[in-house]
Amino acid sequence: MNKVEGVILDWAGTTVDFGCFAPVNVFVDIFKDAGIDVTMGEAREPMGMLKIDHIRAMLSMPRIAVLWEEKYGREFNEQDVEKLYAEFVPALMSSLSAYTDPIPGVIETMDVLRSRGLKIGSTTGYTSTMMDVVVSNALKKGYYPDTFITPDDTDSIGRPHPYMIYRNMEQLKLSASWKVVKVGDTISDIKEGVNAGVWSVGVIIGSSEMGLSLEEFSGLSEADKETVISKTEDTFMQNGADFTIQTMRELPQLIDHINSLISDGKRPNSRLALVLV
Repeated sequence: MNKVEGVILDWAGTTVDFGCFAPVNVFVDIFKDAGIDVTMGEAREPMGMLKIDHIRAMLSMPRIAVLWEEKYGREFNEQDVEKLYAEFVPALMSSLSAYTDPIPGVIETMDVLRSRGLKIGSTTGYTSTMMDVVVSNALKKGYYPDTFITPDDTDSIGRPHPYMIYRNMEQLKLSASWKVVKVGDTISDIKEGVNAGVWSVGVIIGSSEMGLSLEEFSGLSEADKETVISKTEDTFMQNGADFTIQTMRELPQLIDHINSLISDGKRPNSRLALVLV
């Protein structure tokens, strides 16, 4: 059967938590408590990674690294990473359930995909403990994938490594990477898909990469919406995405297009006329 068999989705910023605000606010707060003022852009840049890796990546950013040395008289070390992470976890857990609303169009899209016989997996930068909160609350609101894999299931090796995708493929019994579509809202998601050899798709509206709440995005003029959509699309494509979609509602049509490419012998990440028409 030479067509897409399964879709693997990210969580925050892709299927729930429009704009991916649950973790970003906590990252800003824990650094502020440590005496370092970070920007929302800096807090978002490593989004999609395992959260302790995210903290490590932020501390490695040149501007933040300089601020850390100025305040503490030394470079950051692993103890600092672990201390910040120890503060991050309870702060996130205390607010996480409030950020589990499905993004508009997601539930309806899942119904369409399931009606076509597609299997639906998921990967995340959250730990299993965090996902216990997210999964249970999202389920109450109507969203549920067939599987969810966290970095805890892959020896704490998260994105951009491909192992969570492979574990989904194993559990869902998907036969080949080129019959799988990965959808996410961060650069780490895109690279995860590329590294796994699956079709890698960036979703734009509601993404962490765009970084706007639903109210902020809705309040933009049409011209400004086009600008932020174009900027986000360019970022995904420059980092290896095969395609972008503005919203999850476009995913079934995109899968039809990918199926036609597969029938023509095309494979992911080929850059050969991969234009949605």
